[in-house]
Formats: sequence, C-alpha cells, structure tokens
Amino acid sequence: QVRLVESGGGLVQAGGSLRLSCAASGTTFRDNAIGWYRQAPEKQRELVAGISRTGIQNYADSVKGRFTISRDNAKKTAYLQMNSLNPEDTAVYLCAMRPMLSSTYNYWGQGTQVTVSS
Repeated sequence: QVRLVESGGGLVQAGGSLRLSCAASGTTFRDNAIGWYRQAPEKQRELVAGISRTGIQNYADSVKGRFTISRDNAKKTAYLQMNSLNPEDTAVYLCAMRPMLSSTYNYWGQGTQVTVSS
C-alpha cells in the first residue's frame, strides 16, 4: 500500500523559508514522478512543482525562483524548499505521486499547513 506523509509545515513570517518533506512507503520510489500541490481556501488546487523520476523539475510561474523541488531516492523522500515566502503562499501543501506509466497523480498525502504572516 502506497503511503505519502508530508511534514515541515508551520507558521512563518513573510520573507521567511520552510522546507517540506514527503516520505513515501509501499512503492519503488525512484520509478515515480513527484508533485507538490497546494490548496488554499476557496481556490483551486494548484500544482506548484514537479520532479520526474529522472530529476527534471518544473514549477508554476508563481513560485519560480523561490521554490526548489528535489528528491532523495535512497531515503524515498521528496522535498520542497520554499524561500521568500509571502502571504499568498498560505495553503495546505500536498505531495502526490505519479507512477511511471500513468498520466495522473494517483497517490496523495494528507497535506501540511503552511501559513505566512504579513
């Protein structure tokens, strides 16, 4: 059974940084793409960053230059380094996994809250 567990969220002042982690179990982690989504109240869920199984990264325009996604296949963990945070980044952040032969993210964590105060 695939399980994703996020951690690292919290309350931070504008301009600050946080590092989110997504620990995976029950799967061959290296064969899957990982995405970090965020869900803010009354807004659509947004894909903010993704990393392929080969390490290719992509970012939403709103976070380019501020967020960095990475992965450690040996630890079965993905990370999202978030710098220069602003109140608009406030949301629940969720990690998701897309298996190699799938076009969709099939597995989801429960999310971690990030709150940025002004």
